[in-house]
Amino acid sequence: MGLYKHILVAIDLTDEADLVLERARDIAEKNGAKLTLVHVVEPLSVAYGSDIPLDLTTLQDEITQQARERIARLANKINVEKGEQHVVYGRPEREVHRIADKSDIDLIVVGSHGRHGLVLILGSTSTSILHGAKCDVLAVRVGN
Repeated sequence: MGLYKHILVAIDLTDEADLVLERARDIAEKNGAKLTLVHVVEPLSVAYGSDIPLDLTTLQDEITQQARERIARLANKINVEKGEQHVVYGRPEREVHRIADKSDIDLIVVGSHGRHGLVLILGSTSTSILHGAKCDVLAVRVGN
């Protein structure tokens, strides 16, 4: 039996998501582990400020639909079942922790750009996921 039984892959749906998925798939295969994918859509009012005098509902729905389609294509490449594909609203670290706790996850895999300086001090999504996680977290280096 492998070290990990259930791996949660938090992906941002950029082109770099393939590298993160490939690493997670390799670990899952070596451990006989189940894979679950999650993409968190941040509410536009959070991402762009709540002072926008527009109704962003239609745009938010379109972003979510595109995310569902993209995650389905990625999941299909690595044979992750529909029930293990999640597109959720909220703050990435909170939602990733919530799904990890609810699904008895023992490894979270997330991409990291390895930034330094001010971004490192203020924190990034991968750093936020690391802090507060109740299981192992693997940050896969992506990009430059």
